[in-house]
Order: sequence, then structure tokens, then C-alpha cells
Amino acid sequence: MFVGTHERQLDPKGRLALPATYRPHLEPRCFLRLGESGRCIGLITDEESRRVAAKMKADVDAGERSRDELRALAGNMIEVVLDGQGRVTLDERLRRYAGLEPGSKVIVAGAFDAIEIWEPSAYEAINATGSLKIAGIAR
Repeated sequence: MFVGTHERQLDPKGRLALPATYRPHLEPRCFLRLGESGRCIGLITDEESRRVAAKMKADVDAGERSRDELRALAGNMIEVVLDGQGRVTLDERLRRYAGLEPGSKVIVAGAFDAIEIWEPSAYEAINATGSLKIAGIAR
């Protein structure tokens, strides 16, 4: 389970050092993908990637999702391996999607079954909205 929020910085090559507590769950490989809850990058385990793929295929077969959605998900999912320093390289397309630049600060947030990588101001906005909803103040 992935929990907590961590501020990190991308290096000039677009690599991200992941929190040490997350790393053992992401080996031997993991997957980067389009984030599900806004313009972030999702990072999921190999096991979760298989669950996501099976669910998407079932939804397409049932007519609940389009083939275009399946293509976008599969075409933008990238297999990655942590390097010896616990880093992953964020693909340029996914960085653009999330508004991240090499050398910029990012927020790495646990989302129970996934990790989300956010541009800090975008994360603050969604976190504020979610916190108000939990408190019963907003819808």
C-alpha cells in the first residue's frame, strides 16, 4: 500500500528518486501511466498493471469504455525498472502531460494501490478539494 506525500525534484535527465518505503513494492519492474485523477503521472506495480489491463479490456468488451481509451492507456503505459539509486526516468510525453520539466519540483503521493506524481500547484489544488470533501464541507 502506498501512502504519504513526498516532495522531490526531477534531475536534469528527468529521473525521479522514489521514497525508500515505496521501492521494494516496485521491483523487479513497474509501469508509468497517465494518471487517473487529473494531469498526473501514475506509477503502478506489475501486478496492478495486469489488473488495470484486464479491467480495461473487460470494460471495452462490455461497451463501457471505448477502444480509443484502451489505446490511449496502453500506448502511454511504459515499463520501467528502478536504477541502483531507486530512480525511474519519467518519459517526456508523460512529463508534458503532467506539466513537469527536468529539474522541477514534484509531489510524489501515495494513492493506496498506486503512486501519483504531480506538479506541486496542481497537487495542492486537488488535495485541498479532497480534504474539504472528506470534512463534509464541499461536494
